[in-house]
Amino acid sequence: MSGIIDVHSHYMPPEVAQNTAFFKVNWSDLDRQLHTMDEYGIEKAVLLYPTSDAHLHMGGWKNVCRIYNEAIADVVKKYPSRFVGAGILPPEHPSDLRDELNRLADLNLKMISMASSYDGQYLDAEIFLPVYEFAEKHGIPVHVHPQIINPVGEERIHDPLLSPVLGYVFDVSVCLGKLMMSGILSKYHKAKFIFAHYGGVLPIVKERFDNTYQMLRKRNFVKDLGQLPTEYFKNLYFDTSGSKSTAALLCALEVADASHILFGSDFPANQNLDQAIAVIKNSPIENRQKAGIFCEGFCALQKP
Repeated sequence: MSGIIDVHSHYMPPEVAQNTAFFKVNWSDLDRQLHTMDEYGIEKAVLLYPTSDAHLHMGGWKNVCRIYNEAIADVVKKYPSRFVGAGILPPEHPSDLRDELNRLADLNLKMISMASSYDGQYLDAEIFLPVYEFAEKHGIPVHVHPQIINPVGEERIHDPLLSPVLGYVFDVSVCLGKLMMSGILSKYHKAKFIFAHYGGVLPIVKERFDNTYQMLRKRNFVKDLGQLPTEYFKNLYFDTSGSKSTAALLCALEVADASHILFGSDFPANQNLDQAIAVIKNSPIENRQKAGIFCEGFCALQKP
């Protein structure tokens, strides 16, 4: 098995980090990140946007995207063998979104980093359809990260512990469900979606999705999806997001094949990389499955 590929890590350019409430400290140390990667045998890492409030302090999303994407492109240019850059998009105006999409190739950014929702809109909103057309046409994966700035329902949770533990990951799960129910996963079936944190609570409710769907279809309470929900889930990708639970991994493997479960450290939010790696190495699964999670799944994902 070759080196580990980390599909969920973060680096915040200082010019963006300093305009946030949370990411000012320890999120812009690239030397530390490279040292950590070397220490734990991580060959390459995808740099994702952790979602932040920077757009509220930097004149809107368009400015944040320009500055952030150019900075990430510079990192990739400096360390092409160590990092994959994921670009972000402005969700406010269709023309700005399309313009930034077209810049991704020029900046050599090989993935798209999206939040699970934006100001109350999930990713099934019409403004995001060009993203999926672009991703499908160019074979660029779309990574869906939890929205941490006012995720849907935050006004009812609004708690420093409950929001990140429950609100953020539920936002990912609902986003995934909305993409399925809207027909986007069917229409853009060649687009490659990666959902953080094993898709939130998806592994726990997977069976309920099918059972409830079949019950409701008998009474025509839900539209015909053409196949069971779990058939859609098999085509999606999920990252481990630094999880240290064997049970969570085995549960996720009931949703998708190991080649669709990808290692993600969630560095620097997660500092226990040794445990996140060990849970896969020591899990009661075949070596080929471990190889799929650590590196081979991502390598296949990047092929056109």
